Amino acid sequence: EDQLVVEEKGIYSIEKFLIARRLMYWQVYLHKTVLSSENMLINILKRAKQLISNGENIFATSSLNKFLSNKFSLSDFKNDKLILETFAKLDDHDIYACLKEWRREKDFVLSNLSSQILDRKPLKIKIQNSPFSEEEIKSKRNKIMKKLSISENESKFFVFSNKVSNNTYQIGKAKINILMKSGKVMDITEASDQFNIDSLSKTVNKYFLCYPKFVY
Repeated sequence: EDQLVVEEKGIYSIEKFLIARRLMYWQVYLHKTVLSSENMLINILKRAKQLISNGENIFATSSLNKFLSNKFSLSDFKNDKLILETFAKLDDHDIYACLKEWRREKDFVLSNLSSQILDRKPLKIKIQNSPFSEEEIKSKRNKIMKKLSISENESKFFVFSNKVSNNTYQIGKAKINILMKSGKVMDITEASDQFNIDSLSKTVNKYFLCYPKFVY
């Protein structure tokens, strides 16, 4: 019936794929060093965009500058083909070229974070199962404000907290159909004797806190 299915004999391969996917997310894609570096890069781009919106003249490649200098909505991407084409032209070279220039910028936040990324010195990161308290976050921000003589707003680029989520299989968004020998089509959660819908669809949340290594 025009459905994409996997034959029943392939169930074990699908099970191994789902287990590998879950492990890869925690051990690779959501590894603490990756989380720290990724969020540092996000903060760098936020700072660059903030400086440009304040009238600062900072270097940016033409493709990246279009997005740092404007605030596009999802509808803009849908209605303006040129915006999507420009976005598609962005790659690692745009980011690296800007980081190399930004490390020499007079703005402390932009230059410092850019240097740390280029020198492969990510912020220290703590991960736990519950949210970090506002008191702990504020305490670390106060320490870095005093240590680096920066404002509270600037300290938020160096000390920040967020959460990451991981689930193995979202049955509501996509289904893995198994074609049984009887001809019946079943979802993997029904066909497998290793998984159940509760364990597969359960979302696991973890919280992280990033801060400079000299802040204890």
